Amino acid sequence: MGRKRKGRDISGWLVVDKPAGMTSTAVVNKVRWAFQAKKAGHAGTLDPAATGVLAVALGEATKTVPYITDALKAYEFSVRLGQATNTDDAEGEVIAQSDLRPDDEAIKSALGEFVGDIKQVPPKFSAVKIDGQRAYKLARDGDDVTLAARPLWVEELLLTNRPDADHVTLEMTCGKGGYVRSIARDLGEVIGCFGHVAWLRRLWSGPFVATEGLSIETIDALAHTPELDTHLRPLEDGLANLPEVTCTAEAATKLRNGNPGMVIARDVEYGDECWVSYKGQAVAVGRFKSGELHPSRVFNSAPLEGS
Repeated sequence: MGRKRKGRDISGWLVVDKPAGMTSTAVVNKVRWAFQAKKAGHAGTLDPAATGVLAVALGEATKTVPYITDALKAYEFSVRLGQATNTDDAEGEVIAQSDLRPDDEAIKSALGEFVGDIKQVPPKFSAVKIDGQRAYKLARDGDDVTLAARPLWVEELLLTNRPDADHVTLEMTCGKGGYVRSIARDLGEVIGCFGHVAWLRRLWSGPFVATEGLSIETIDALAHTPELDTHLRPLEDGLANLPEVTCTAEAATKLRNGNPGMVIARDVEYGDECWVSYKGQAVAVGRFKSGELHPSRVFNSAPLEGS
């Protein structure tokens, strides 16, 4: 029999404004400790040097992590022109240089190549696995790392500032699996001068916005207090990109037991993935078929109201 995990049965999302120099895993561990929660996870890794929104899920909200991971995200970042590094960011060693500095119009013209459905090769220093090992570990060990190109949807990529000849500030909205470092690297190659990320900030991820996030200092100050709980957002926020249907108390009980249940649906078609609520509380996620929801995930964070 497995050991029972210690901690509070608490569910919801905490939006953190991650500082530079801290890993995403360290942020999750800090949040779990502060809430004394049994279970926690995050929706989308940020590099240690990056800042911005890191959405941390607690308890039953961890079941909604995939829907935030799949959602659109926006980044603001600076590209250092004239230098390529082995990590594609400012943490690495300079491996190539150029004196060329394209003007704004040349850069704006090149950005179009990175919008829409594109193929992107992840950085060699990344968490992508090769034969069961992380690419960054192989790269640090001096192994020859070859990564395959991956599809990425880029909704928008804009030049927003040119503070000096060596730097441009860009904003990108993209889908799941995007590497900003690869965008900077590949843009530098296209415009002929090399490039790497100087700094990076995630502005928003799905419904979660960096400006609404708590700092690590605030989390430390409020740790183990009821006030920290007031900053927790409901797990339903993690389902914001799915259509919602509703059900009765009887159907909710069936759904929570993993069985199909009748739902009341509008603007939902056969086979659509959606989430079902009872009195505003998430019950399950599944596929809509002939008036029923066939659950793939169920939520058991609290007893049903009125049941």
